[in-house]
Amino acid sequence: MRRAQRRFGVRATLLSVGGFLLYVLLSHSVPGLMNQRLVGHLTLGLTLGLGQFAVMGVTAVCYVRYMRTRVDPLARGLGSRLDQHTARQTVPPGSRGYRTW
Repeated sequence: MRRAQRRFGVRATLLSVGGFLLYVLLSHSVPGLMNQRLVGHLTLGLTLGLGQFAVMGVTAVCYVRYMRTRVDPLARGLGSRLDQHTARQTVPPGSRGYRTW
């Protein structure tokens, strides 16, 4: 389960941080390109900046979908195994389920 979460987390982090870092580097090193007007007062830099919100939204949607399809079934399986293991254990009368030292 950790491997499944980590695998997605690394890819999502690289996508999100990489996109933001690219935006910052372009803003710093090529300001003429970022100030280029596309339509009216809308510049390429503003468009890419607003695109960061889209990247975060897509990352969030992909995270939810990945967790529902890959990680949640693993967690449910572990939970059912734990329930079966707990049901097999017998609790002595009067102990209220606490383990002794």
